[in-house]
Amino acid sequence: MTISKVHVELGDRSYDIHIGKALLEQAGSLIPESCLGKKTFILFDKNTYPYVQILEEALAGKVLECKSLGLKGGEPTKSYDGLQNTLDWLLENKVDRNSLLIVVGGGVIGDLGGFVASIVMRGIPFVQIPTTVLSQVDSSVGGKTGINTAQGKNLVGSFYQPQAVLCDIGTLGTLPAREVLAGYGEIVKYGLINKPDFFDWLSENNEKILKLESEAITHAVEVSCQAKADIVAADEHEKGQRALLNLGHTFAHALEASAGYDGRLLHGEAVAIGIVMAFELSVKMALCSLEDLEKVKAHFRQVGLKTKASQISPALRHDAAELVALMAGDKKAVDNKIGFILTRVIGQAFQSFDVDLKLVEQVVTESLK
Repeated sequence: MTISKVHVELGDRSYDIHIGKALLEQAGSLIPESCLGKKTFILFDKNTYPYVQILEEALAGKVLECKSLGLKGGEPTKSYDGLQNTLDWLLENKVDRNSLLIVVGGGVIGDLGGFVASIVMRGIPFVQIPTTVLSQVDSSVGGKTGINTAQGKNLVGSFYQPQAVLCDIGTLGTLPAREVLAGYGEIVKYGLINKPDFFDWLSENNEKILKLESEAITHAVEVSCQAKADIVAADEHEKGQRALLNLGHTFAHALEASAGYDGRLLHGEAVAIGIVMAFELSVKMALCSLEDLEKVKAHFRQVGLKTKASQISPALRHDAAELVALMAGDKKAVDNKIGFILTRVIGQAFQSFDVDLKLVEQVVTESLK
């Protein structure tokens, strides 16, 4: 199978995203030569250990020495405790500024590992090997790293770009169906932001993607990565258009916080509900047609994603007013104003800080019913 490549253009911090099958076996040739021949550390989700074994074999003789640490996946790991444990492991094993960190797993391990790489020794090179749909199409690309705190999601972190990203489609085959479906929620996002033709393609091919048929899932990952790469290249530090990638996320992060990251609501599931809320808010503000809203809701229902907060079980612990208050603590809030990604039509998203919070509370109230 041909390996696809998406280039993220960021000057001297540019890198390539490789997409295809059996990339783990080829890691020694896909990881930039400048990163090889050094002391190497592998941080991984414990569920991905078989992939780590393949990676270690591929790197044998190409790195100075290799040590690995497995962590439990899930949002609780993306915490101060997880950060300290990982830093302690690196420091106890004599990490230095020339060391390489390779991160293997989903978005949680990727975000944590990237943040660790950005701060240990004031920054060491790292490579992302995402093994979930969500991390391959979103979190591994663009250099956003961080951890969660009691006050909210991703409030402590940094922008720190990897040296390379290896999206091995073969690693997706062991994922539970729910994880694949949650990742699909992030794929749809790109069509709704600025690629309406991609949304139409997804409407025709979602079943193939969810079955992980090679051609369909590879195309979906490649288009998603290219869409994100284009936006990141234009606005690396989220001063403008990169905020569009947060379509649905202001709502989603509040839902996740309300659920307490306890497993009842995966990130991609929350994003799908949040996207519907963003379209509902856009309709209430007379920006978007009811027809487009219904088209988005029908799409999510077709694949089996939740479209209302009331479908989360057991029920969330916060009411509408409390959820809006959680949004006020979102990292995208500026000068006490919450930033929302709204839409005019499918494929025309934009950011606004001029939103009546009474309308937001109405949207959340209706979603909770």
